[in-house]
Amino acid sequence: MKPFDYFVHLILSCILIVGAYQFYFFTQKHIWFKTREFKTFLDDKIPFIPWWSWIYSFLYYPAILAVNLVVENSRQFVMMAFTYILLLVMQMLFFVLIPVKTPDHWRKHKTEKTNSEKFLLFVQKFDDMTNCFPSMHVSVAMLTALLLYPAMGAWVMLFPLLIAISCVFTKQHYLIDTPAGALLGWVAHRVYLFMI
Repeated sequence: MKPFDYFVHLILSCILIVGAYQFYFFTQKHIWFKTREFKTFLDDKIPFIPWWSWIYSFLYYPAILAVNLVVENSRQFVMMAFTYILLLVMQMLFFVLIPVKTPDHWRKHKTEKTNSEKFLLFVQKFDDMTNCFPSMHVSVAMLTALLLYPAMGAWVMLFPLLIAISCVFTKQHYLIDTPAGALLGWVAHRVYLFMI
């Protein structure tokens, strides 16, 4: 592909990411069923470690955009973009039909003294306590890693692992949300393989 094609794909990817999150925010603001909590005794044992907020946000988006580096042609880009949209639709079904939220006290224990805590507080202004199950961060990370795997090798699987760890250490998710998210990302990737 020509360099300009990569540039166009990168711009389209950014637009898709921003556009997709509007659906995420919509389901946060419009909850039609009673929310539930999936907390276990293990979730309470996991400490709050605020510096993981940087991994939670700053590793996430660049890694997704890195998929553009392995695209070989425009058809493959379209199929990848469609797969991310399909994953979003699957996520939205869970968020609408099984709304899960984190406990209120998970957001009240921060001192807001460190830059990490201040940054996480900023993130939480957009990322409410709902839309927990399955973790959209982990599902997108898993799909991204599987798309990058043929070109970059097994080390890319560290991406969903680090994102999953950041989800629980920032108290943005329950433990159960992370494997569920990984499974959903894997399902989306299987659909991509079928289409491609």
